[in-house]
Amino acid sequence: MRRIVIIFAVIVLMGAWFFSGSMPDFSYKILPGYFKDSNLYWKESPFSKTSVSQARFPVAVVDKAKVSQVTSLTALGVDSKTQILFGDTHVHTTNSSDAFMFSLPLMHGAQGAFPPGYACDYARFVSQLDFYFLTDHSESYTPERWSDAVESINKCNQASTSSNGQEEGYQDTYAFMGYEWTQVGTTKEEHYGHHNVLFKDTTPETLPSRPIAAKVKVSTVAKRDSTSKLSMMLKLLDPRHKDYYAAYNKLIDSMANTPNCEKGVPSNELPSNCYEEAITKAELYNKLNEWGIDTIVVPHGMAWGLYTPPDASWETHLNTDNVNNVLSPLIEVYSGHGSAEEYRDYEIRPKNKEGEFYCAKPTEDYLPGCWQAGEIIKKRCLAEGEPVDECQNRAVVARQNFVDVASKNGFLTVPSHQPDEWLDAEQARDMFNPSFSYRPKKSAQYGLALRNFDDENNPIGFQWGFVGSTDTHSARTGHGFKQVGRVFTSEANGPRSHFWESLMLPNDGEATAHSRTQKEYDPSTLKLRAAQVERVGSFLYLGGLAGVHVDERSRDGIWKGLKAKRVYGTSGHKILLWFDMINEAKQLTAPMGSTVQRKQNPTFKVSAVGSPIQAPGCPEYIKTSLDSNKLEKMSLGECYNPTDDRYNIQRIEITRIKPQSYPNEPVDSLIDHKWKVFQCPKNSPKCEITFTDEEYSQMGRDTVYYARVIEAAIPMINANTMRTKFNDKGEAVSVDLCLGSYLTPQSDNCLAEEGHRAWSSPIFVNYQ
Repeated sequence: MRRIVIIFAVIVLMGAWFFSGSMPDFSYKILPGYFKDSNLYWKESPFSKTSVSQARFPVAVVDKAKVSQVTSLTALGVDSKTQILFGDTHVHTTNSSDAFMFSLPLMHGAQGAFPPGYACDYARFVSQLDFYFLTDHSESYTPERWSDAVESINKCNQASTSSNGQEEGYQDTYAFMGYEWTQVGTTKEEHYGHHNVLFKDTTPETLPSRPIAAKVKVSTVAKRDSTSKLSMMLKLLDPRHKDYYAAYNKLIDSMANTPNCEKGVPSNELPSNCYEEAITKAELYNKLNEWGIDTIVVPHGMAWGLYTPPDASWETHLNTDNVNNVLSPLIEVYSGHGSAEEYRDYEIRPKNKEGEFYCAKPTEDYLPGCWQAGEIIKKRCLAEGEPVDECQNRAVVARQNFVDVASKNGFLTVPSHQPDEWLDAEQARDMFNPSFSYRPKKSAQYGLALRNFDDENNPIGFQWGFVGSTDTHSARTGHGFKQVGRVFTSEANGPRSHFWESLMLPNDGEATAHSRTQKEYDPSTLKLRAAQVERVGSFLYLGGLAGVHVDERSRDGIWKGLKAKRVYGTSGHKILLWFDMINEAKQLTAPMGSTVQRKQNPTFKVSAVGSPIQAPGCPEYIKTSLDSNKLEKMSLGECYNPTDDRYNIQRIEITRIKPQSYPNEPVDSLIDHKWKVFQCPKNSPKCEITFTDEEYSQMGRDTVYYARVIEAAIPMINANTMRTKFNDKGEAVSVDLCLGSYLTPQSDNCLAEEGHRAWSSPIFVNYQ
């Protein structure tokens, strides 16, 4: 009976769409030249366990790879005692439920399943990385999926190890295991944010028997019920892909059927087949410590306003329970979701002297969302012929309704808004590839400037090193080497046709000239519109990398480099970077990531070498190593394919941060984003500079320094974000959004000129 009712409802729905002129688009369009037969997308099971290629590289290729960096540095006159290995610390596959959802046939640019084996093959053959960490969402893992993921990692390590006469023990790619603790809070007090949990070893004996989730299980059960109904409808509307929709339903069903772990039992004593959760970061740390396994926790996407409350700040949880610089020595400063490096002094929800939230006026650098909410309502009001005073009053109410929302959903106080009505509200201007709806008090710079003085003799502060990553959701580890295939390789997504758009982005009633309070709308009914998916598309980039200085090419070497913070992040290019403190004889005394005690003025040296310029296509040995269909699906015909030429380095910038020296010291004057700027020689891929802080001993306070390297500009995806146009007064007047849906063609990569970046880990100089 239930099935008959659903079929009848679908028939009625189809009839309504037929007479409205909007019928389902069952075809699957893809940019010519990217993939020969799109039907092959859906033939591979999303749960495939055996998709890791066992192909080995030719001996000549391995021999060249072992000496290529040394050869390049020798030719450029760079003397390095360490080797730099590049990897990706943040990789999702279709084991993550959101990645699986993005891969469904109704999504624009979807290409089917990318199970864990694809992450290995992409890292080895397409991006040619030295290492990667598999970090699917812990909330999506079932016992079976966790076991399959660990198996794929071990198969990757087996396949990457040399054979056929090559040097015994050489490994082209090191695969590591991890997961993402995907915590989201509605208010700043409840919010801790997303964290990747990384492990050194990969055997079942040296890994936890299950990941630790951040969400209460009941939400998954509710999702199972709604997903089951949706899956049945999709199979009827799109029968060609019914098996794929059924597989998604199977994943959600398996998640919901995993029993909850017993409360109050140590994590390492719980059975492997239960769902474990940690609601706070302190609880997560405690559970990880119960395992006694060497672990690194990396906060990421902290400034990303898509899920972060507007007034979130590092100050909220700056205490002994939530700060652990041993367990959490790193922060992700860049990913495919943008940068989280820079601090800006604007307030998203400022308070007046009475402690009430109010809407700040626009500035040259920032248009508050609350202000634009008022402008939208005022414009609608005037269009209806209402008096100017009445419309101005409505604008005031609209602005207050917006700031009264403590969550990220303030924009829903404007009924039935269109994405371009908001212009570039809530977006950081004049910033390299910013995160969407940037939260400046969750930036790395702001965090490094803060201290907690509850214990005057031992102030608490963050001491992060920096990494970059992709945060790919299609197993494309380290995909930032070429700026191609925006819809396929970035996380830009949306409905593939008007029909699917009407289902996924429903209208929010009438576009009235009155604002509404947060009690007058329900975000859950607005689906992807509640996630601002249309505006987010302009802030989704190709991802970054982590560059690790190692004493030896090994699993131990990589792990030690990460733990010691001898690591830096890039925006996707394999830029070579050294940042060291040196003595009077110009000898190295402390590498990046170090903490030193010093009274005299410190001197530093920065050396940087541009990344290799890429040739089109894939190397021939790659083409012969992998199945051609799989290679084309993963790579779109473009691999890491370096030439002997390198990009020039434009300039080197130094950031200086003076952490707070007393309680509540104002932060704005403590962060010198471009404290020093050095222009590099023209037409040279190598740039070296030295500098001394002549004010350090006079200031007599702890100080943090790091280097930022900028390569020569090239066309980059979404480097101009919303492509905002301004009038003579500097006011935003229009935007040209780069959508993930069918409304922006697959051929439009939304390119703009910008230089790739690399960010060194800081050197922490404590005054003594």
